[in-house]
Amino acid sequence: MSTTTLPTTATTEEDAKTGGGRKKLVLLLVVVLLAAGSAWWFLLRPSGEAEPEPGEVLVMDPVQVNLADGHYLSIGIALQLVEGAAHADGSKALDTTIELFSGREPDELVKVKTRHALKEQLVEELDHRYHGEVLDVYFTQFVTQ
Repeated sequence: MSTTTLPTTATTEEDAKTGGGRKKLVLLLVVVLLAAGSAWWFLLRPSGEAEPEPGEVLVMDPVQVNLADGHYLSIGIALQLVEGAAHADGSKALDTTIELFSGREPDELVKVKTRHALKEQLVEELDHRYHGEVLDVYFTQFVTQ
C-alpha cells in the first residue's frame, strides 16, 4: 500500500504566516488609500464654486421700528452686494428688517448676542430674498428709546 505524506505542520505554518502577512499588507494598503482619499476630498479638492467677490455697498436711510410697550428702534442698514449684482432695490431689505425687529423688547435688543443672532437671521433672509446677491448686512444706526 502506498502512502502519501502530508506536508508537515511547519510548512503550513510558514504558508499561513506569509499568507497572513500579505493579508495584513493589503488591509493596511486599503486603509492608507481610504485615509488619503478622505483627506483629499475634505481638504484639497476644488469646491467648484468660487467665493463671491464683494461689490457695491447699498446704504439705506434709517427707519423707525415699533417695539414693545411703546418703545421704538431707529435702525439703519447697509447691504454688501456681490460683485456685478444689479442695483438692488432696498424695499425688500427694509421690509424684512421691520418684520424681524418689530414688537421686540428693548432690553432684548441691547444684548450683544441677541443683536448678532438677529443680524445673522437678517443676512440669511436677505440672501434668500435677493437670490444670493447680498453678502452681508451692516448696521449703520441702532438706537432704541
